[in-house]
Amino acid sequence: MKTAVLLMAHGAPRNLDEVEEYVLHIRHGRPLAAEQMAAIKERYRLVGGSPLLDWTLKQAAALEQKLQNSAIPISRVYTGMRHSPPFIKDTIAEMRADGVTSFVAICMTPQFSRMTIGAYEESLQQGISEIGSSMNYTLVRSFARHPELIRSFASRVRDVLSEHPSAFVIFTAHSLPERVLQEGDSYDYEVKETARLVAKELSLPDWRFAYQSQGMTSEKWLGPTVESRIDELHAKGIGEVLIAPIGFVCDHLEILYDIDVMFRDYARQKGMTLHRSASLNDSPEFIGLLHELVRERL
Repeated sequence: MKTAVLLMAHGAPRNLDEVEEYVLHIRHGRPLAAEQMAAIKERYRLVGGSPLLDWTLKQAAALEQKLQNSAIPISRVYTGMRHSPPFIKDTIAEMRADGVTSFVAICMTPQFSRMTIGAYEESLQQGISEIGSSMNYTLVRSFARHPELIRSFASRVRDVLSEHPSAFVIFTAHSLPERVLQEGDSYDYEVKETARLVAKELSLPDWRFAYQSQGMTSEKWLGPTVESRIDELHAKGIGEVLIAPIGFVCDHLEILYDIDVMFRDYARQKGMTLHRSASLNDSPEFIGLLHELVRERL
């Protein structure tokens, strides 16, 4: 019997040639207008592509090493993506071929939503069903309030505030369609709870929360937007802001373009300076958190 770990992430195109196929996969084959697709490709070009897969592979390698060093009986740490290779179902097949009989699955998003974590679990179940296996798994559905996550995010915000103490903090997370609220989804509560706990860890007297990266669809998405928060703070005479993306665990397009390019330009146009706290990536603190999540479930 072999026990393993599976890290699951959203996925990303590895180069510009893969962008269209990646977007079509997310949209279940529904094409975007040509100008929208061109705009998305330009975003990837500006930031030199998405490092999401590279970071997830680095996280897996670092976690595997730490698990082996701590004598936790894990055979290997695998990676699987929802919308790009290596797809979750293909990784499940690889795990089965390697003799894995059970595994701990961790989604690389801290907060639960049926639209995200639920979709990851559907991919897991599909992969297991397709190979006709009886593999058992434990899914980490949320670590939004985990003390190690809160301390890790707080540490990165503190690093920026030590150099820019007057910067006003805006915590952000990826927006979802507003209908999740009517469906009773816990996502809105969980992302705001992560923000609240990080703010408490930092003893911030005042701060804001905003949703970023709203989708290119006609339906209403969760807000307030980052732009509206910047407008609000600008009206109050605040000239320096710090974006702390507490809904993400590594650098990818929504960090490197949406924050570092788009929001920074938006703030600059108002005469404001915008900073960003560093992503967790493969930092020892984050790998320690992943190690703890695995240990707790074994």
